[in-house]
Amino acid sequence: MSTTAALSALSRIFGNRFSVSAAERIGHGGSESHFDPMPPDAVVWPETSQEVVQIVNICATEGVAVIGWGAGTSLEAQSQAPRGGIAVDFSRMARVLEVRAEDMDCTVQPGITRQDLDAELRHSGLFFPVDPGANASIGGMAMTRASGTTTVRYGTMRDNVMGLEVVLADGRIIQTGSRARKSSAGYDLTGLMVGSEGTLGLVTALTLRLHGRPEAVASAVCAFSRIEDAVTAVIETIQSGIPVARIEFTDAATAIAFNAYKGTNWPAVPHLMVEFHGSDASVAEDARRFGEIVIANGGEDFKWALKEEDRRALWAMRHEGYYAILASRKGARALVTDVCVPLSRLGEAVETARARIEESPISGPILGHMGDGNFHAILMVDPNDPSELDAAKSLSNSLVECALDMGGTATGEHGVGLGKLAYMDREHGEAWHIMGEIKRSLDPYNILNPGKLVPGN
Repeated sequence: MSTTAALSALSRIFGNRFSVSAAERIGHGGSESHFDPMPPDAVVWPETSQEVVQIVNICATEGVAVIGWGAGTSLEAQSQAPRGGIAVDFSRMARVLEVRAEDMDCTVQPGITRQDLDAELRHSGLFFPVDPGANASIGGMAMTRASGTTTVRYGTMRDNVMGLEVVLADGRIIQTGSRARKSSAGYDLTGLMVGSEGTLGLVTALTLRLHGRPEAVASAVCAFSRIEDAVTAVIETIQSGIPVARIEFTDAATAIAFNAYKGTNWPAVPHLMVEFHGSDASVAEDARRFGEIVIANGGEDFKWALKEEDRRALWAMRHEGYYAILASRKGARALVTDVCVPLSRLGEAVETARARIEESPISGPILGHMGDGNFHAILMVDPNDPSELDAAKSLSNSLVECALDMGGTATGEHGVGLGKLAYMDREHGEAWHIMGEIKRSLDPYNILNPGKLVPGN
């Protein structure tokens, strides 16, 4: 087995679409996580599925790791290379292959980003709803089973990926799923691959479920004096069946960070950000019912965003929340929690998280997708102070243990990678070891994103 032989073979085949330069390697060795860079040995840019097969076959022969790379926005080090290897950058496989408006689906290559796909679909009257905030690649979103602000109405990547083209570790190309709206034909290999973080195969095409662009959209932000009142309003809204498209929570510290980062003037209290989709009449009725719940729970200072540019500005602020919080402490890096709990335990989980953060030496503003029971504490640390990272890890572990005790999960949408690996046995028990057996069956030489997600990897 020889990394040198693999690099030489790939260089001959891909020419200037292959690089061992330090700049490219370092650029493909980082992420938005708290982990230090872990660069691959080289980077290659394929343009076709057959080229991906060539890459995998060469790396399999030489026993070299293969790590898929989308936009590098992961928060759990999924695309970093702790054992070296080849980073397969899919940015040159970023086309919309076909849009079938009558069937409300499309097929795309993995490197296309969420925003570019939205621009391509605008003329069709359709959109792809999964919105994790970052302008991530669609392939990366599928591999981490991403979700985001619109999940409460439209579901996660699991619900919106209908089929995949996948290159396996032995170079075979398989097609999973179909364009039918339902099927009971055998194992759900699409579901297995979505969320596998590149440990079972490299995705080279995705068939996605699309949705009609709503006739009317209305967004709003409202303030609460207490976290528990805002959380109660979220729970009552969901339980009442109001079809919110987004319902997001930010605490007081996040509001302060927004003001400093974006020049807003939000009161330094918790807020809910909400959006409704539908007809003019249905949006007005949903907004009225939501307003009644807010008032009953002490909410106030409603601000509506009805124009498209105002809505975009509002949600851009929410999507930039991570960066706004980081900017509030110069030079900080963040360990981001991602717990998700049953809706009935949401209030208790948030209150517990807030209390434990206040007791710790670490600052940790909270924001999240409360309609799904999913929230994030942005635990900020000085990268030059190991004691702060240790304290943040201890705090994160405490919040995960709390979520698991409530019947929740360590990661609602960011995935496992390296960051959440330590919690998998506690969450899944023997089922985690079955995941490892599936990995060994499909990738016996462990070349596909090794060291991530499963045990003994």
